[in-house]
This record gives sequence, C-alpha cells and structure tokens, in this order.
Amino acid sequence: MDLSAINPAVLIASLMVAAVPIMLAATGELVVEKAGVLNLGVEGMMIMGAVCGLAIAVEAESPVLGFVAAAAGGAALSLIFAFLTQVLLANQVATGLALTLFGLGLSSLIGQGYVGIKPPPTPRLDFGPLADIPVLGTILFRHDPVVYLSVLIVAAVWALLRFTRAGLILRAVGENHDAAHALGYKVQRIRLAAILFGGAMAGLGGAYISLVRVPQWTDGITAGAGWIALAIVVFAGWKPWRILLGAYLFGGITVLQLNLQAAGARIPVEYLSMSPYLITILVLVIMSAGRGRAALNAPAALGRNFHASR
Repeated sequence: MDLSAINPAVLIASLMVAAVPIMLAATGELVVEKAGVLNLGVEGMMIMGAVCGLAIAVEAESPVLGFVAAAAGGAALSLIFAFLTQVLLANQVATGLALTLFGLGLSSLIGQGYVGIKPPPTPRLDFGPLADIPVLGTILFRHDPVVYLSVLIVAAVWALLRFTRAGLILRAVGENHDAAHALGYKVQRIRLAAILFGGAMAGLGGAYISLVRVPQWTDGITAGAGWIALAIVVFAGWKPWRILLGAYLFGGITVLQLNLQAAGARIPVEYLSMSPYLITILVLVIMSAGRGRAALNAPAALGRNFHASR
C-alpha cells in the first residue's frame, strides 16, 4: 500500500465536497425536527432533487436552474408529507417511510430518459491568487459555490434558532405545540414552512450528488445519504454546528476509504465501502447509550401530531 499517493490537502478538499449533500439535507431536517415534526422521507426527497436537478440542468443547459428545480422538487414532495401529517394527521413515521419509497420509484421513472447523459459542469468560484496559496488554496479556494453556500446555510440556521424571534417561536412549537397555540401562534403554518424548507434542502443535497459529485443519473444515486442525514441530526444533538462536524466526519471517512482503495490497501474493498455507515452507527450507539445528552436535546413534541380542537 502506497500512502504517499494520498495528498492531505486534496483529501481535505474532497471531504468538504463529499459532506455537502448530507450537510444540506441534515440542516433542513434539523429545522423540521425543531418544529416537532419527524420526516423520515429525506432519502426520497433527496433522490427526487437529484433527478429533477439533472433533468432541468440538461434540458436548460444551466446547473443553476438545475439546483432551483431540485429545491422545488424536494419541496413539492415534502408538501405531500405536510398534507398527510398536518392536515389528515397521518402517522409521521409511516408517512415518511412511504414518502421515501414513493420518491425512489418516481425518480426511477423520471430518470429513465437521462441515463448516461452528462449535465453541464458546475463552475468553481474564481478566487484568483488565493487559489494558488500552497495547501490552503487547495483546501479553501477551489470549490464550487454550493460548498460555501452549505456552510452559510448552517450558519444562518444557527443564527435564526439562537438569536431571532422566529427561531424562538419555531423551537416553542417543537417543545410544546399546545402552549404555542394557546399563545396565538399558527402551529400548522409554522410546521408547514419548516417542512417545505427541509424538503428544499434535501432536494439541493440530492442535486449536488447528480450535478457535481457523480455528474450523471443512475437509480439509487443517493445511496442512503438521506438516512445518514437523519442519523447526523441525532449525532449533532439537534445543534447546527455539530451537523457541520458530523457531515465532515462522514465525508472524511467516505473519501478516505476511496483513497485507501486507490492506494492499494489490503483491506477488502467491501469492508472499506461499508466503513462510513458502520462508523455512523457506532457513533449513534455510543451517544444513545444510557440516554445521553443527545436524547435530552430532542424536541419534546417531536413526532406528535397537533390538532387545534384538542
């Protein structure tokens, strides 16, 4: 095994790219769960975003329009979830699982005509001389706009939840929707807005996979990224900045195992491929043992339906 072939700067830059889809989807799901809603349909919304983004990017020859369409596609799918759970008061867990299955099937149908078609490339930002700085230039200044946007979204969500009245109301709805309703807040409208935001973020994350990371369409292209995003919300203890760390951890392990394969590691490829998922499960088991702090940070009304007449 030739470890000298692994460039640390390129490795770090690659993990930042690999973390983007999960970071976007997990940040959206964090907002949804802070509002007291448990949406397990993240995988379905991500893969719908992936196919919608690629289809529109190819047809319009514009990656920007592709990302916009992906956000719209993810939000449209989340609207189905919102109607079923917030209006018809369907079980959130069962509805979320059904949404994932629906998204996987519908994306496969839409994507049949785009197999093997490459989308237009997403341009990188030009930082001029900064990109030529040794090591730092490679790590920080040679990425596409979505890499930086994902970090800004995490920062914006953190600031919203921590410093704004809207964030306080959102958290209040997630902790005790009956008390929030008694104070005059429109619980269903607030949860609807959170669900739509979560769907749009999942769609963007899916589009990043099909337009940047794996610029083509294949069935099941998200490969469980939505489930990892759900796990990272728990790993982060429902705190935005920890989602950033969790996404980079998963992205780092994913990129490292690919580099180890390229370097000729004697570890079987199958073990390397499943290592990101195994480590994610291990972290969750450790954090949940004995009802740790992560369990205590969960919104009190998470997964509970609300009806104004109660």
